[in-house]
Amino acid sequence: MKARELSIPGAYAFTPEVFHDARGAFTSPFHEDAFAEALGRPLFPVAQASTSRSRRGVVRGVHFTALPGSMAKYVHCAGGRALDVVVDVRAGSPAFGRWEAVELAADEATALYLPAGVGHLFVALEDDTTMVYLLSAAYRAEKERAVHPLDPGLSLELPAGLELSMSERDRTAPTLADALARGLLPEYGACLAEETGDGRR
Repeated sequence: MKARELSIPGAYAFTPEVFHDARGAFTSPFHEDAFAEALGRPLFPVAQASTSRSRRGVVRGVHFTALPGSMAKYVHCAGGRALDVVVDVRAGSPAFGRWEAVELAADEATALYLPAGVGHLFVALEDDTTMVYLLSAAYRAEKERAVHPLDPGLSLELPAGLELSMSERDRTAPTLADALARGLLPEYGACLAEETGDGRR
């Protein structure tokens, strides 16, 4: 498995080997040894595993969770293709406002690790795009936060030629600047403490 740190501090892409034969293919999107070698610690204890299935053009995000107990994620595409975007929404981060896009596809099995407090968005590039999430904390609606995916201050480069479909939550989400002014964003130092300080992540 190949590991690559993204331009967002603490976020990584992991690309496993895919074994093909006449029956199809086999791969393992997560390897504990590769993760530990890249980050110097094991993956968080998994509190929840989730999937989403989306038609072409669906946008989900930019989503993150509030402190304390912000959710770290390990994400891969199990069906179809998605443009996955990692956004640094951590106030005080040296990369605040920066984003990086990675195409995830079922036939390549690249996975992304997103540390606590980092924003996550994806756009489904095919019908029935299925995303699988390993999560460090269980979903709690009151902890969920969002930044508008079309915020001109972020200038995310979403795929052209798609009829984008968003939830009401995402269509009405604040811009990054507004979320910062309203105190809705997680603080970078506190996120780092959550990642490493309690020994669970």
